[in-house]
Amino acid sequence: MDITIHRPGELTQSLCRAWHHAMDESPEYANPFLAPEFTIGVGRHRGGVRVAVLRDAGEPVGFFPFERNALGVGRAIGLGLSDCQALVHRPGVTWDAQELLSACGMSIFEFDHLVAEQRPFAGHVTGTFASPVIDVKPGDGGYPEWLRATYPGLAKTTLKKERRLGRDIGDLRFEFDERDPAALRTLMRWKSAQYRRTGRMDRFARPWIVDLVDHLFHVREEHFTGVLSVLYAGDRPVAAHFGPRSGSVLAAWFTAYDPELHYYSPGLMMHLRTAEGAARGGVTLVDLGRGDKEYKDWLKTRELRVGEGFVTRTHPVAAAHRLWRRPVRGLRNTVLAHPRLREPADRLLKTVGTLRASRRPDGIRQE
Repeated sequence: MDITIHRPGELTQSLCRAWHHAMDESPEYANPFLAPEFTIGVGRHRGGVRVAVLRDAGEPVGFFPFERNALGVGRAIGLGLSDCQALVHRPGVTWDAQELLSACGMSIFEFDHLVAEQRPFAGHVTGTFASPVIDVKPGDGGYPEWLRATYPGLAKTTLKKERRLGRDIGDLRFEFDERDPAALRTLMRWKSAQYRRTGRMDRFARPWIVDLVDHLFHVREEHFTGVLSVLYAGDRPVAAHFGPRSGSVLAAWFTAYDPELHYYSPGLMMHLRTAEGAARGGVTLVDLGRGDKEYKDWLKTRELRVGEGFVTRTHPVAAAHRLWRRPVRGLRNTVLAHPRLREPADRLLKTVGTLRASRRPDGIRQE
């Protein structure tokens, strides 16, 4: 197996077509986070992004996007943002993990949402986790009929709240593919405030993430489209979601709502409306992403498994990085896995978030 390393900007149209072909041949690689468009987008804002191209008899058969720093510490592309990671390859292709890292100039490679099929990495997985998904299909009628048929336990209460919201604020209108950049800015402001309010890291306080989302919003390709969905009451946006989609998979990425309207459960409305709109648009799977959330338990039809871990070579930098990162990940996973620990941790984070939010301005740039 011949391995060459490329910057994202060096990916030719023929290489991207071969990458797309590998995605099409295996359902586990249909996720939009595995598309070259996502790697190219991250590469516009992160200097260490590279792609290893695996060739068999001169033909490109595998694509491995990663990020690497000057010390040779590597990580999955978009680690912390991406909900699906893999070496995308044609059926039957295999590789040696140590040889791959050597070719990529990495002493260690860290991942946290690895596709379960990646057998050469299997011995380096330190834990596997559920990633809930929704298998969707369009209904025979409109949204209310789809909701009653798909989620009968949620339909009555949700439709009642939607009618009340319509009476109180204005007639409801849902746009699955909203193209107004102002609506995207509103979503980012809501999400930024939610991160601060709940004590989480505010991703939208990082300019490169804001710029990446802006860039992906404008990508309109067969294997990757940035989809902004918005629920309006009258002319007022109530809730919104932005995530990438491939031909068949929509990734649930950033969902937020107007906190003044929280008593209407707009977040749940948004997830349900998005799933129904995605089905009408040809999506067959909505990937909710790894993590234990009550709404995911309500909505999921099944679970995928994703892996977390480190591939390492014998190197002092690799040993130091793993020694530092593994306990941090282990503590986080322990807290998230046990409700008795998770609930007080959430309360503490919200308390800290309230204090921070009271003195920190909105970091989202206006245009």
